[in-house]
Amino acid sequence: MTTTTGTPAWTFAITSAALFTFALDRLVVVTALPSLRADLGAGIEDLEWTVNAYTLTFAVLLLTGAALGDRFGRRRMFTIGLGVFTLGSAAAAAAPSVTVLLLARAVQGIGGAVLTPLTLTILSASVPQHRRGAVIGAWGGIGSVGAALGPVIGGWLAGTVGWQGIFWLNVPIGLVLLPLARWRLAESFGAACRLDVIGVALASVSLFVLVGSVIAGGGRGWDRPLVVTGLTVGGLGLAAFALWERRTAVPMLPLRLLRHRGFVTASVASVLMYAASFGTLFLLTQLLQTGLGAGPLEAGLLTLPMAVMPVFLAPVGGILCDRIGNRPVMITALALEAVAFTWLAALTRPGVTYPVLLPALIMVGAGLPLFWAPIANASLSAARPDEQGQASGTATAVRELAIVLGVAVLASTFAAHGGYDSPTAFITGFRPAMGLAAGLAVAGLLVTVLGPRSTLERTREGDGSLEPRAARSGRRAAAAAAGPRRCATPCAPGRR
Repeated sequence: MTTTTGTPAWTFAITSAALFTFALDRLVVVTALPSLRADLGAGIEDLEWTVNAYTLTFAVLLLTGAALGDRFGRRRMFTIGLGVFTLGSAAAAAAPSVTVLLLARAVQGIGGAVLTPLTLTILSASVPQHRRGAVIGAWGGIGSVGAALGPVIGGWLAGTVGWQGIFWLNVPIGLVLLPLARWRLAESFGAACRLDVIGVALASVSLFVLVGSVIAGGGRGWDRPLVVTGLTVGGLGLAAFALWERRTAVPMLPLRLLRHRGFVTASVASVLMYAASFGTLFLLTQLLQTGLGAGPLEAGLLTLPMAVMPVFLAPVGGILCDRIGNRPVMITALALEAVAFTWLAALTRPGVTYPVLLPALIMVGAGLPLFWAPIANASLSAARPDEQGQASGTATAVRELAIVLGVAVLASTFAAHGGYDSPTAFITGFRPAMGLAAGLAVAGLLVTVLGPRSTLERTREGDGSLEPRAARSGRRAAAAAAGPRRCATPCAPGRR
């Protein structure tokens, strides 16, 4: 892996700011949907795709973004991804119609798919192993704040300057970060020198079909022939991708990771945690408006107790990972979410008041930031240093697919039992959806408790074997004295 020098402080600031901006846009449109419907004449499906076009393109291209970073340079591709995201934001803000808005949201997702996995890879390479948990915790906390503040900022802007402001907000941030990224980030490359074009195509098309089918199933029913066909084709495409990755000399996803018990356990726990949490967040903001009668701005403000928790707890989660290991922190986070969703399922009834819901909101806000650092640590610790870009992309793709799945499944459960006709109808659908979310969180808790203790708690480096710190330090010194590794396959000019 070839690397140029960079400053850890600048690296943290730039990657965290980029992650914050991207995470903000995940839910910023939720409280602005009524304004979008009024201004653009959008139907219900248009509003759904305003959210999903962003998540879908992001999810299906994540592995591609990580592979491009390894091949063409992580700083270079991070900068390109940031530029695409900023351009998509400007186009969304100026959109004259729903069609243009949806296309712009897809462009935002493409840019995010390139830059987001590279934020973690670039950042983790800039700090020593013994500080990585705390730094990743702070990085994740900033991302959590961005996601949690989305409904607040979206409601405020929709109620003041209009829905266009939620997209214009990204443009000056992007214009500031672009030159800083070029001048202040270190350049690095992965060990693989050829891009796995067939793997990229198989993964991207299969995930697009699979995720699109999940979204369609959640909105229109899982038994529709088109949905069933899409799920089948997407699953077969992923099987073909796995077979190809076993045969190619330069895989974009080392299948060794999928045989690593710690990586698989972390991935399954991640799917269950994020499906439950983000499916709940999608419905919570609507509960505050439809179930409790709050306006967009008021609904956003009511989420503040949930939004401020990452500021305090995300760094704590990272520090705890360094001191007691990943597994206890993951267990605590999942337990908080399980209790919160059970609380919402049991106590949300017609006429419910906000103080009754407040403890659950606080627990949801506490569980998510505590989960960021241990899940990232557990995933990256399963990979060799030259595989960390691929591991980061895979872990992020798993999370995003879980978010899409969670929103689709919980929304489908809600629609099967309730609707938007009245506060009572909404709450009637909301309660079973929260029961499902609680079940997912409990399943994630059991997976983590029963998972391999050592691989979730201790650091893995090099070839994945557990080593004492002194041995790791000695091996690092020897590797540094030997100089940078050369690629086994011919590299592009300038890659030496």
